[in-house]
Amino acid sequence: MGIFTRFRDIVSSNINAMLDKAEDPEKLISLMIREMEDTLVEIKASCAGVMASRKKLQRQLSDAQVHAANWEQKARLAVSKGRDDLGREALIEKRKYAERAASLERECADMNGLVEQYQEDIRQLEERLRSAREKQRALVQRHIHANKKRRAQEEIRRVESTEAVMRFEEFENRIERMEAEADLINYGRKPALDAKFEELVVDDEIEKELQTLKSSVKGQLSLEHKGSPS
Repeated sequence: MGIFTRFRDIVSSNINAMLDKAEDPEKLISLMIREMEDTLVEIKASCAGVMASRKKLQRQLSDAQVHAANWEQKARLAVSKGRDDLGREALIEKRKYAERAASLERECADMNGLVEQYQEDIRQLEERLRSAREKQRALVQRHIHANKKRRAQEEIRRVESTEAVMRFEEFENRIERMEAEADLINYGRKPALDAKFEELVVDDEIEKELQTLKSSVKGQLSLEHKGSPS
């Protein structure tokens, strides 16, 4: 596959669509990035070669233009001295170098267009390469998160298995039995001193209630006595 064929395929390809169809997106995008990198190296090398050739042509063009100018000056000198024969030969040499310069100018223009096309191709490919690398980073992160999530789900399923649940229930029942046994040890037993203080509190409350009742009854009798005829 030629360099420009690969470049056109890469630039025209839809990375997202290719990744959606791929069985192994990470592997596919790694291959795409490698292909882009190789193509980019080749395009840059070709561009550098064309630029070197253009520089050589520009030197040749400059030399041809200098020679054409020199022969024109010689033709002028010959004519000024009455040597039309030498002037005619000088003009022939000037035309030869002028034609050479015109040809080199056309070649340089073609070279300029080719360099510009190479530079545009490099820009597009570098942009696509950046996009692919961003996709690669995102895929790697998704792959890491997916593995963590899968391990977490496997752990959850393992914990929720029948054997694990039975072990937890057995452990819970054992703790409940221990708590019940601890409660039974102290059931119905109170320290004698605590019991006596509780009796004092109860007796005091009863006495207060009794005094309140007596005051109420005494007040009621007093009102009835005052209201009866003497």
